[in-house]
Amino acid sequence: MKRLRAYGRVIRVLLVVMLGMSMAATFTLYERLGIHNATDRRQRWSRFFMTRLSCALPFKVRVYGSLPSQPVLWVSNHVSWTDIPLLGMLAPLSFLSKAEVRTWPIAGWLAQKAGTLFIRRGAGDSQLLRRQITGHLQDRQSLLIFPEGTTTDGRDLRTFHGRLLAGAIDAGVPLQPVALRYLRNGETDPIAPFIGEDDLLSHLMRLFANDPSEVEVHLLAPIQSAGQERAVLAFQAQQAVQVALFGEGEPVVIRRARAAA
Repeated sequence: MKRLRAYGRVIRVLLVVMLGMSMAATFTLYERLGIHNATDRRQRWSRFFMTRLSCALPFKVRVYGSLPSQPVLWVSNHVSWTDIPLLGMLAPLSFLSKAEVRTWPIAGWLAQKAGTLFIRRGAGDSQLLRRQITGHLQDRQSLLIFPEGTTTDGRDLRTFHGRLLAGAIDAGVPLQPVALRYLRNGETDPIAPFIGEDDLLSHLMRLFANDPSEVEVHLLAPIQSAGQERAVLAFQAQQAVQVALFGEGEPVVIRRARAAA
């Protein structure tokens, strides 16, 4: 019965992915017809897709804090690929992703059509990426990055890399630190992390073969970037996330989302 339930839930996710593919195909048609695809339109469609994908995932989501009222650079700890839809459903966002994602079947195409910025590690194009991030933020479009550069099992936090924050300083926009916590039976969820040599289908089957878990999304106090050094800014953001994940104190719930049945 568990296996049948898992297959049914995977099919539900695949149907949502098919919806995303139809939306991406529409953007491709616009491009061929010479119709300009504005970033804000891509972000609205992306949020629509991310909301439906999040609802198909086996999570009970609680969001704490206040959504930013202005364009910001979102910075979050990184546990799984599911971080992207869970944050992408909250506000119109673009994403920064490693360059390899562009070559992934379906997922790479969807990411590209959503307006994702791709980064090549160690490719010497840091100044180009900085200009791209700056321009994006100056156009009053929010962007999400994972400054750890990789996923973790949710039990610790890696160093935030400051070079990805320089664009926020140049554009004069605040950082929006976010702390993501996956919980199962009150403890750190061992199933949710997507790490190592994990593959997407195996991860989905593990998620859907078990009961829904809880996800806490903590929207922390924005950090002003004006006049800051990027290393200092990265440290401040990392400390804010560290305290939210492993410190004390209970924030106030502003939103709940149901888990997939």
